[in-house]
Amino acid sequence: MSRKLLDKAQHRRAAESGLSANPWGGRLSVALMYPNVYHQAMSNLGFHTVYEWLNSREDILCERFFLPDPEDLEEHRKTGYPLFSLESGRFLEEYDLIAFSISFENDYLNLPTLFELAHIPLMAVERGDSYPPVLCGGVCAFLNPEPLAEIMDLFAVGEGEPLLPTLMGAFHEAKGDRTDLLRTLAQLPGIYVPSLYRVEYKTDGTVSAYVPEAGIPQRVERQWVRHLDGTASRSCIYTGDTEFGDMALVEISRGCSRKCRFCAAGYIYLPPRERSLAALQDELTDGLAHRQRVGLVSPAVADHGEIGAISRQIMDAGGEISVASLRIDSLTAREVEAMAASGHRTVAIAPEAGSQRLRDLINKGLDEEQILAAAHLITEGGIPNLKLYFLIGLPTETSADLEELLELVEKIRNVWLEAGRRRGRLGNLTLSVNPFIPKPFTPLQWAAMEPVSTLKKKVQQLRRRVGRLANTSLICESLKSAELQALLSRGDRRVGRLLPHLAGGESLAAACRQEGLAAGFFVARERDKDEVFPWEIVDQGVPRSFLWSEYQRALAGELTPACGPGCHRCGLCQES
Repeated sequence: MSRKLLDKAQHRRAAESGLSANPWGGRLSVALMYPNVYHQAMSNLGFHTVYEWLNSREDILCERFFLPDPEDLEEHRKTGYPLFSLESGRFLEEYDLIAFSISFENDYLNLPTLFELAHIPLMAVERGDSYPPVLCGGVCAFLNPEPLAEIMDLFAVGEGEPLLPTLMGAFHEAKGDRTDLLRTLAQLPGIYVPSLYRVEYKTDGTVSAYVPEAGIPQRVERQWVRHLDGTASRSCIYTGDTEFGDMALVEISRGCSRKCRFCAAGYIYLPPRERSLAALQDELTDGLAHRQRVGLVSPAVADHGEIGAISRQIMDAGGEISVASLRIDSLTAREVEAMAASGHRTVAIAPEAGSQRLRDLINKGLDEEQILAAAHLITEGGIPNLKLYFLIGLPTETSADLEELLELVEKIRNVWLEAGRRRGRLGNLTLSVNPFIPKPFTPLQWAAMEPVSTLKKKVQQLRRRVGRLANTSLICESLKSAELQALLSRGDRRVGRLLPHLAGGESLAAACRQEGLAAGFFVARERDKDEVFPWEIVDQGVPRSFLWSEYQRALAGELTPACGPGCHRCGLCQES
């Protein structure tokens, strides 16, 4: 399907031809909105899954909206012409429901622009019955919905498979005005309507309590599908104009058993679940009919119980395999061979921390010998380029830990150089170094993020040393962007008021001054053991006591085994 938006003349001709007279034929109309440009949205597998499910229903019509590319954005602003859908060119306010799918906190900055282009008020309190309800789904909706609580009318908390049927059914049967609708929806499992909760604060600015209106749940339970077989999550639209345009994406598992203490995906998708090879047959066959390369989507691809059989099926059918990164301690020569045969010239592994002490703190479960062995396997397998993921600013990190990181990089580089010389060709070694951001619902949610000024010095130290090494480079995301991500992932509902200022080009410090907030309060503050967190309006199912215990084990350098048969440490797997 072409990404080229209808121009104004096309849209006007469609409207004049009577297209708007009875636009939906009695179907519920959903505007599915991704708060970034087309190529970002169409690389998101969750977006594909929701779009396909909605349009598989005869009683629903779903069309897509995106942030316009810069040149189109400028045209919209010059002319004042409203945002319109990719499929039919209809305006956003014509739909019964506006549904955002949001996976990255920094995409919040695009919300003021999108609402402005749609000619719809940003703040929920300013929208009346004349505007469609605005729903937020995606990872951000159940990691921490509060920063968007004054913008969104409702949130879908959890995974789409169990949420969408009941939610869409309730919309079809809805009677009464907007207020009645929201009250009805708020009583559905996994639906959070923030306007029906009053937030009380302590004098120090922390949250005291969430007080729901009568008949509204105290907390909103995350919804998750117990068994992935019988469901599908795969590319449903193929277009070359995306980051993954050359491949068919197929989700093979959800959740991760590893319990890395910094990783939100490892906790908010518990318990770990797999799709069996038998259940994946149709998705793999369909994907190979459209693309030669299949991108296997999972937090830990190599941990799948049938990964060997899945890989063989793709390869035997003449296909190629792509994965985001390889798990160091489960890497095999066969996997590397499959990557090389699929044309991979670069693979990524994630030591995460340079020192054993910090790897134990985050429960990485890796030692230096395993990391060097993985580097050896990859280079001997004929893949010339290696990417290494590291975090800096982890709790208790010292200069000695940074020195160990650099020593580890040099050891990996020596392995790389030796193999490259034997091949007669040197590849490239890339360090992706990013600051630790304490995320909600992880054991490290109590920790502070290191100040940008300190992180900047650490990055400079690393750059100086790495810059002396041939064929080796270091990349790092913007530290200010990371600070903003921390604020938007850890903030309460007051933080959403910063978005119009930030979208207008103001600095974070200036925006905070305007709204009487302090970024450091949300970002750089160690949290008390019993502090009420804004995101705890969501019940993830993992007890807070378990997360606190894991935080203490982290500080003590104690490892926790991965999830496995008979594991009931957090209690959630007993429900599956």
